[in-house]
Order: sequence, then structure tokens, then C-alpha cells
Amino acid sequence: MLFPALAAPDDTAALRFPERSLTYRELADAAREVAGGLEGVGRVAVWAHPTVQTCVAVVGALLAGVPVVPINPKIGERELAHIMSDSSPDLVLDGTLPSGPPAEVRELDGETPALVVYTSGTTGPPKGVVLPHRALASNLDALAAAWEWTADDVVVHALPLFHVHGLGLGVLGPLRRGGTVHHLGRFSVAAASEALSGGGVMFGVPTMYSRVATEVEADPSLAAGFRAARLLVSGSAALPATVHGRITAVTGQQVVERYGMTETLMNTSVRASGDRRPGTVGPPLDGVDVRLVDEGGEIGEIEVRGPNLFLEYLNRPDATAAALHDGWFRTGDMAVRDPDGYLRIVGRRATDLIKSGGYKIGAGEIENALLEHPDVAEVAVTGEPDDDLGERIVAWVVPAAGAFPAEAELSDHVARLLSPHKRPRVVRFLEALPRNDMGKVLKRSLGA
Repeated sequence: MLFPALAAPDDTAALRFPERSLTYRELADAAREVAGGLEGVGRVAVWAHPTVQTCVAVVGALLAGVPVVPINPKIGERELAHIMSDSSPDLVLDGTLPSGPPAEVRELDGETPALVVYTSGTTGPPKGVVLPHRALASNLDALAAAWEWTADDVVVHALPLFHVHGLGLGVLGPLRRGGTVHHLGRFSVAAASEALSGGGVMFGVPTMYSRVATEVEADPSLAAGFRAARLLVSGSAALPATVHGRITAVTGQQVVERYGMTETLMNTSVRASGDRRPGTVGPPLDGVDVRLVDEGGEIGEIEVRGPNLFLEYLNRPDATAAALHDGWFRTGDMAVRDPDGYLRIVGRRATDLIKSGGYKIGAGEIENALLEHPDVAEVAVTGEPDDDLGERIVAWVVPAAGAFPAEAELSDHVARLLSPHKRPRVVRFLEALPRNDMGKVLKRSLGA
């Protein structure tokens, strides 16, 4: 059972959002009615606004055994069309919730699909990652052991609810423990400090922690809340060692990092009571096998095996077969292993996958979008290090003859077609792209 607390609910706070809060008793009543209203539905898409209604819709669908496709509220028109066509939901929920005779809170088969989360690859449109109840339950329990996570914890965050960090860990995690979700709506350092002032756990991405360091340095009164927190957790991208040091200097806290993917949920984590070394993502979680393959010296590609793995890429048996072999998932991430088992992520095997602001972004889809702009003749997209975002998206553009496109115009073009977080942060204009004898763009030469 994914949410034991809903089987015998009480008046403990379950969800706390700026506009509304629900106790476990209220959440159970609302979610059971949603589950009853989804009778006969095969798959449901949910516009994942940061609201109580989104959480009730997702929990109700999970109680009913109906897989949820979370939709980014800022999604571009083409990406939305692809996701809707690919996932073919029977119902789309956007604020208004279905209602029916209250369904029972029951045990479901662990292989029942729970979420279909769309994630970018190196080429082509995003793929739908099908995550079963088994993966969510086992992974959240492994994280609870690693982070000493209990029903007493209030989890504070302002993460979007359309991917596994904000929705899986940040909402379903606390609800599985019987604790409280405190979603800030929009992230602000002052609001986070206030929410943590009574203790609690914060989930964030490096961009948020960079803001925490900067604003607390400028206003030391903001440090009190973060100092009172039980645990600060960072994920979705590497937290720069400089930010680690600044956070510790102004709050006394050492941030815990973990490592995961949409397809695997969380694979490794620094333990709450362990050595919180900057630049490491800890050892494997309980029940998760991690190995480094094709090691050249100390470096190898991370492969993962365990109950945390996804079922398949929706409608993509070819991609599923390519990603999995003998029960192991190829992550494409390269790492070194310290003598005590801690992993240090050193980069991607593929050069075309960019991790920016906590999002995994495929260069190919941005290139395709830019090529549709009439002023673009050729383009290559890369990522380069950024202290705030992890990596920033860079577009290398060869303008069409006689054209003089503006950087902002090209960036806005991508945001409109895809999503705002996929827009290039930098546009560099070239007379020609470097290519090899076969005509392939030499992206590694662009940075030089």
C-alpha cells in the first residue's frame, strides 16, 4: 500500500500550500472520491500546477490504480501535442476533479503503473517513463532509511510537480511517511527560512541553494530557519563545492546530495548521519545495485539494478531494449567510486544531454526548434558549466543569408515551442559549424 496513513487517517496536516491546506482525514475523503470518479479510466493526464488540487488528483488516481501523466503547466505547444498523442489519456484534469462513490484504500499489485513521466533524451521528442507502484514504494522507503525520514518531518520545497523530484519525492514521499508536505508555491529564501524555523527537511535544486547562500550572506537574519532545519537535501544536478561551503558558512548546515534519474528514481545518497563530503552523491541506497562499467582507469558508466527501475518507455520497445540489459539500466552518467563506496559524478557519456536548473534537456529537440526559425540556417546546441544552473544551454547559430536574428527572439522562439527552461541562455553566431569529413558537427570543438 503506497499511502498507509490514508487507510486510517487522522487530523495531522498532510498538505500545506499557500492557498489551502488539508489534513490526512480531508485528503483521504477527497482522494477517495476522485478515485471513485475515475472508475473505468485507463490513464489520466494532470496539469501539474503547484496546488492542493494537483496533489489530490494524483493521490486519487494512484488509489484507483490509474496511471498519471503529469503535465508541465508551462509546456510548449509541440511538446504538449506529442505527450497527448503518445500517452492518449482517457481524461485530462486541470483544477476540476472527478467525483464518485468513495473508493476503498486498498493494496495494489506492485507492477501496476503509477506515473508516466516524460523525459528528454539525446534526440527526438521526450519519452514517457512508466514507473510502477513498486518503484515508488521501495525507493521512498530506501530514502527514509538513508535520511532518517519519519512522520514527524515537514518537507519544505517549491519544486514543480511534473517530475519525480517535486512530485515523487516532494509530495508522495511525505505522504507515504505520514508526514507533512509544505509547498511554498514559488521559491523564496525568506519563505523557506520561515517554513523551516520549527525544524523540517528542505528539498531543493542547486539554483535554490545558490540563492540561499547569496541572500543569507546579505541578510544574516534569514539564517535562523535554515539553521533549525533537520536536513537540507539537494538534487537534480550537482551542487558546486563553492555553494556547499557558502551554505555551511552562513547556516552551519552541510547539504546532503543524492543521485537519481526519472527511469530509476534515486540510486544513491549521502546518509543523514554519514560523511557529507561536497561533490559526492553517497553510496547506493538499500536494495539498489550500482556498478561502474567499461572503466578507463577509475572512471566508468553507472549502471543500476533494483526494484527502483521503471517498467518501460511508453510505446518505445526499441528504446526500452536499448536502455536495459540483463536487468541493468544504462544511465549514461560517468562516475568514480571512492574507497568507501561514495560515488562522484563526473559527466555524461553523451555530449547531447544537458542538465540545467535541475532539468534533463536534449540538445536535439532545441536544435530542431531553432531550425524552424526563418533566420536560422544551421545550429548546434551544447551545455557549458554554470555555477547557478549546473549547465547553461548555448546555441551556436549560423544565420540565414542576410538575416540578423536577435538573441532574445531565438530564445523566446524555443520557449514558445518547447518550454521556458529549454530556452538557450546564450546564443553565439558563427559563419559555419565545425564538421568532420562525414558532415557531423564537432560539438567538442565549439567550446574551444
